[in-house]
Amino acid sequence: MSTLIVSSNNVLMKGQKNPRPATFEVNVGTGKIDAVYEGKRDKSEYYASTPDELWIDAGDLYVLPGLVDAHVHLNEPGRTHWEGFLTGTQAAISGGVTTVVDMPLNSIPPTTTVENLEAKRDAARGQCWTDVGFWGGIIPGNDRELRARTVLQKDLPPLVEQGVKGFKCFLIESGVDEFPCVSEDDLVQAMVSLSEAPSTVLYHAELEGKCDAAKERMDSVSDKDPASYSTFLASRPPSLELDAIDLVLSLHRRFPNLRGHVVHLSAAEALPAIREAKAAGVNLTVETCFHYLCLNAEHIPHGHPEFKCCPPIRDDSNRQLLWEGLLDGTIDCVVSDHSPCVASLKRVEDDGDFMKAWGGISTLGLGLSLLWTEATNNRKEVSIGDIIDWTSVKTAKHASLEGVKGSIEVGYDGDFIIWDPEAEFLVNHFFLA
Repeated sequence: MSTLIVSSNNVLMKGQKNPRPATFEVNVGTGKIDAVYEGKRDKSEYYASTPDELWIDAGDLYVLPGLVDAHVHLNEPGRTHWEGFLTGTQAAISGGVTTVVDMPLNSIPPTTTVENLEAKRDAARGQCWTDVGFWGGIIPGNDRELRARTVLQKDLPPLVEQGVKGFKCFLIESGVDEFPCVSEDDLVQAMVSLSEAPSTVLYHAELEGKCDAAKERMDSVSDKDPASYSTFLASRPPSLELDAIDLVLSLHRRFPNLRGHVVHLSAAEALPAIREAKAAGVNLTVETCFHYLCLNAEHIPHGHPEFKCCPPIRDDSNRQLLWEGLLDGTIDCVVSDHSPCVASLKRVEDDGDFMKAWGGISTLGLGLSLLWTEATNNRKEVSIGDIIDWTSVKTAKHASLEGVKGSIEVGYDGDFIIWDPEAEFLVNHFFLA
């Protein structure tokens, strides 16, 4: 069986903050790492019979575990013109992401039944440039799909048995009709169905406090300039996230066997409650996104809804607090929440209306460079090991890929990237096209 040999002066090993000289061997047949050695081995001394095509000497370039982006919307089938498996995974691999986990929306159909999961898998076959996993979805009434349908399977919810990594739900309207938000009662039914399964419930954590809150919220900005980012920001206050996270914590105190996961945390005001809950043993993990860590509301231009996402990018003081939460472990991992659409839905060349534009930011494949740029310029205490921990080790664990992805060590998949930490490039729409 052929063996690929990879050697570099800068290999990031498990648990290390910084890379060091190392050599590792990947079994080409199985795709697994068979051996890892300290030190940069010389080909003539150790691998003289290895053909050149199976020998990689990366010199001083960094060799890192491939990133695992656990929050990606690829939209196929149904909205492939927004982004599909082919272009989405090409974007991912271009930036060192070797595994993506696809969200249950905005494809049509959404991944809320076994039949719909199979439709998505059928669409993905033969197109993917990376490994791909799938999250399932919780919507009103589909708890029956989460439960088993036969006596033999009564303790194995069908979607879990079919390999979904967990279940995403919205506590506020999602923006697409086929994936409605859930109530507390809907969640309780679903969590009862899943309570004995090895699974996770993921929350889009924004919640209206009362039945007419949405109308009041929108009325409060109705006389403001819709092309101003401040108008949109005022329409999605931190209280939406705080109320949602209060509900999430309450549910997971009631269902301690199920892990809860807050996706794309934006409001730093929620961090004290999350810290307290984690310290008390609540089964909870939290992610934030590259755009919340690298952008701030003060610098978003007038009439540029390409910066719109939900929950929103907040002010710079909020951004600094998110970094503190990441560094102290309150926030577990960082993902893209890649949520593309066709350009017309962003209204950039139309009226720049933030209130009507699609909410989603496209950063798939840019995360490693974004965090490294921020660390290099502003956060000298952040190492490349920290970044890989947040974007590969912890995201792999979150997606139940621990022991398979996220590290260069024996027995893991041989997913690695060769990366130049000194390279610079400009991101614009031509670069992303």
